[in-house]
Amino acid sequence: MLHSTDNFPKSQYTPLTPNPAPVKTMTAPIDQATIGRSVVIKGEVSGSESLYIDGRIEGTVSFADNRVTVGRNGVVLANITAREVVIMGKVTGNIECSDRVDIRSEGSLTGDIVSQRISIEDGAMLKGTVQVKSTESKAFSAAAGK
Repeated sequence: MLHSTDNFPKSQYTPLTPNPAPVKTMTAPIDQATIGRSVVIKGEVSGSESLYIDGRIEGTVSFADNRVTVGRNGVVLANITAREVVIMGKVTGNIECSDRVDIRSEGSLTGDIVSQRISIEDGAMLKGTVQVKSTESKAFSAAAGK
């Protein structure tokens, strides 16, 4: 005789450990402004957050304590002052960094660089002069100015 399993008591599944609190997978948002592909700015651009440029800027770019990233579609005809500059697009102008300049393989720079560190990937284009300043010379000049 066949018996239906509907009449048998069903066992309850109880996990050995209770569910832990959900894990937060998002990191803190990065304060970064973005200039989109179709945006053209002529004049002075400055701010106190990082900047991602995928459009076109003509003039000056000043983000002394932050990072400026020129995206693959970005075209900058300006002098850039920043803590860190990453170039994946095209820049024509001088760059002054307090930390690092990074020119990626698809990036090009026509202009002079003054920075503590510089990185140029294979395939990148640089036409200009490079002046690398050490942190010791800054500390020495600051001490001498007192």
